[in-house]
Amino acid sequence: LEEEDLQALKESLQMSLSLLPPNALVGLITFGRMIQVHELSCEGIAKSYVFRGTKELTAKQIQEMLGLMKPATSGQFLQPVQAVDMNLTDILGELQRDPWPVPQGKRPLRSTGIALSIAIGLLEGTFPNTGARVMLFTGGPPTQGPGMVVGDELKTPIRSWHDIQKDNARHLKKATKYYEALANRAAVNGHSVDIYACALDQTGLLEMKCLSNLTGGHIVMGDSFNTSLFKQTFQRVFSKDYNGEFRMAFGGTLEVKTSRELKISGAIGPCMSLNTKGPCVSDNEMGVGGTCQWKICSLMPATTLALYFEVVNQHNAPIPQGGRGAIQFVTQYQHSNTQRRIRVTTIARNWADAQSQIQHIESSFDQEASAVLMARLGVFRAESEEGPDVLRWLDRQLIRLCQKFGQFNKDDSNSFRLSESLSLYPQFMFHLRRSPFLQVFNNSPDESSYYRHHFVSQDLTQSLIMIQPILYSYSFYGPPEPVLLDSSSILPDRILLMDTFFQLVIFHGETIAQWRKAGYQEMAEYENFKQLLQAPLDDAQEILQTRFPMPRYIDTEHGGSQARFLLSKVNPSQTHNNLYAWGQVHTFSSDRALCSLCECLISNIISPPCRSPEHQSSQTTSVCKFLWTISRNWLFQVQHKLSAEDQ
Repeated sequence: LEEEDLQALKESLQMSLSLLPPNALVGLITFGRMIQVHELSCEGIAKSYVFRGTKELTAKQIQEMLGLMKPATSGQFLQPVQAVDMNLTDILGELQRDPWPVPQGKRPLRSTGIALSIAIGLLEGTFPNTGARVMLFTGGPPTQGPGMVVGDELKTPIRSWHDIQKDNARHLKKATKYYEALANRAAVNGHSVDIYACALDQTGLLEMKCLSNLTGGHIVMGDSFNTSLFKQTFQRVFSKDYNGEFRMAFGGTLEVKTSRELKISGAIGPCMSLNTKGPCVSDNEMGVGGTCQWKICSLMPATTLALYFEVVNQHNAPIPQGGRGAIQFVTQYQHSNTQRRIRVTTIARNWADAQSQIQHIESSFDQEASAVLMARLGVFRAESEEGPDVLRWLDRQLIRLCQKFGQFNKDDSNSFRLSESLSLYPQFMFHLRRSPFLQVFNNSPDESSYYRHHFVSQDLTQSLIMIQPILYSYSFYGPPEPVLLDSSSILPDRILLMDTFFQLVIFHGETIAQWRKAGYQEMAEYENFKQLLQAPLDDAQEILQTRFPMPRYIDTEHGGSQARFLLSKVNPSQTHNNLYAWGQVHTFSSDRALCSLCECLISNIISPPCRSPEHQSSQTTSVCKFLWTISRNWLFQVQHKLSAEDQ
């Protein structure tokens, strides 16, 4: 770490001690070229155990070297905050940068892999099957020892998506395998791993993501430890509810039971399989399947799992009409106040015949939940499949849905309709295809891992914001209102607030920006303009105060370099290739827009291409190349007729 970053990190750690309960046990491990396990029970003298950063150690070896095989020795390294507050504060204050010199043209040596192994081994030997967190703070990639991501030569860049696709990432597979083994060890004992990575370059999140994904830990990525983004996010880890209790739980398990007509295909989220077989477990796995129980090492109020089920007929018997299918969720966890809690939720839903009662299925379709479920499944597949294959799969599912529930006359594109309960689903799929969860272009592997980690952990509302950002308009013509995520919404006399979950962007139109530069808001006669400028700031501040992790705040204007954050998200209905209305902004994008693609979508639903062998390949390719663009006020509204004037 640079000196400025190190100082900021030390201050944040010292601050966190005051937020912990007095009886919380804490320990400290520092690492660079070597790893130091600090003994906290020694007052007046700094004592630590030093490990080489190049030698891989087993859990038993670590415990033997630290003397954990003897009774009552864990207190050397893990002590209550109230007992070591002053001593630990002094140790943190005296920490210096790694004294080993860094030759020119070299990277600093970081033994991150061994440091994590020692931390997990220490908890394994002292508090197995007990709630605990390992918090990793790193300012660069692991460069030596097991788990190294890149060598110490600066002339050798860290792996990119291009390198991974060309199988030219030398350390990727070995490092990933190493961290997966550590993640499984931590998860088995109910310990979660948080990663706080702050650097201008990549830090190895792609390889280390499994540590947090499997254990329910946090991942926070930033440019520096000396930014408000990190400081406030880290502080919110220790936030409390209205009862004064921490918003976290440990050692959770989820068990799912179903009636005989249903089977569990799997779950996607911050969990690991407990490999519990049963009659309700499906052979068709989706996500983490093959079990009816999952372990969730760490839970937050927003922690959400996506569960997938399969409808089966027992002994080829039809499902009884008028009956109900039942699902029961049994969740157990340890609350932050040490109470062991259990919550049981049982739901029952009526069965409906897919042929004769399709209207009942259609009216009960939850398009928002379905979009998030499909998105999580797409993200899960993207971890092991090629990006274009995942997009083709999503396109096929969308076409099948529209063919099944759409109303149309053959070869008549003007007749196509979707009911209100499905009208927004294609729109969600369009924005999902353009999202950083499936598109890796212009994102590093670490950034993609960061985005995907939070997407598969958050609740429905936050997940929808990630898929399709919210856009609010502020103007003199009325109160703030939501507007379409479209380039036509960008007008010179508007201020736009866009919430993507990861960023909050305030965009000032061309006229508004000129008035602001002229200082009209400072003049008494333009008080209304001052209030207009303040309104999006107040709304943004409200979001910044509650969201975890804290989003990046961006204030930009027409023609500003950071306006790209907005322009890259909106539907490019006005581009440099077509005409656009006066005052609207055109976007330089190669993405296909709404009007040019909807006809292709409808034609492939109403008149499917020939399925002969010679046309099969070209049909699949042509259909799946489309970027589906659907607008709330355009094609898929129930009583809206497509016409030349609409286009």
